[in-house]
Amino acid sequence: MSDSIRVVIVDDHSIFRSGLRADLDETVEVVGEAADVPSAIATIREKMPDVVLLDVHLPGGAGADATGGESVIRGSAPTTARFLALSVSDAAEDVVRVIRAGARGYITKGSSGVEVSKAVHAVAGGDAVFSPRLAGFVLDAFGAVAGETAAVDDELDRLSAREQEVMRLIARGYAYKEVAAELFISIKTVETHVSAVLRKLQLSSRHELTVWASERRLL
Repeated sequence: MSDSIRVVIVDDHSIFRSGLRADLDETVEVVGEAADVPSAIATIREKMPDVVLLDVHLPGGAGADATGGESVIRGSAPTTARFLALSVSDAAEDVVRVIRAGARGYITKGSSGVEVSKAVHAVAGGDAVFSPRLAGFVLDAFGAVAGETAAVDDELDRLSAREQEVMRLIARGYAYKEVAAELFISIKTVETHVSAVLRKLQLSSRHELTVWASERRLL
């Protein structure tokens, strides 16, 4: 299945994982499963999936201030995988917290196999996907920071499209060699782009760049 979307399913109920695997269509290839935060992070790093289907509440999370789903997303960095939350919870706070952590979508476990498969493809393609009644939570939460978003957009406008790609990978912890391989460019070109990014954003180091990107939720 060379053209399929590679996914990892993260859920602490084995029966649900088995049922979901069976319900996904033939264009979605399940390459791994995990039942808790530590095994999920290890599996994602090993399998490097396109999309992670992720329950919000998982055992093994880091502290009471973060759900298991948030811990998986943050603990898996750097990764190019996109995260799609698939949870029984439709609580506004769960939706907003996991989206803020970096998930690209949030659908409920009442969704059919066809709906989940379509959502996987949409998220893999860069789109955001939400169950209809959950979209309002996201709009309400992120509409409150419209001014902040505009400021971030202004800063990003200083960078070319390629510089933005390099910036995100470097901020996620990729080495220059890894960035070069990911973007099919030379290491020297990566170095040139990083210098331009730091200069345009008035930053002095990779560490400052990581902090800058993290504060603006660009990782």
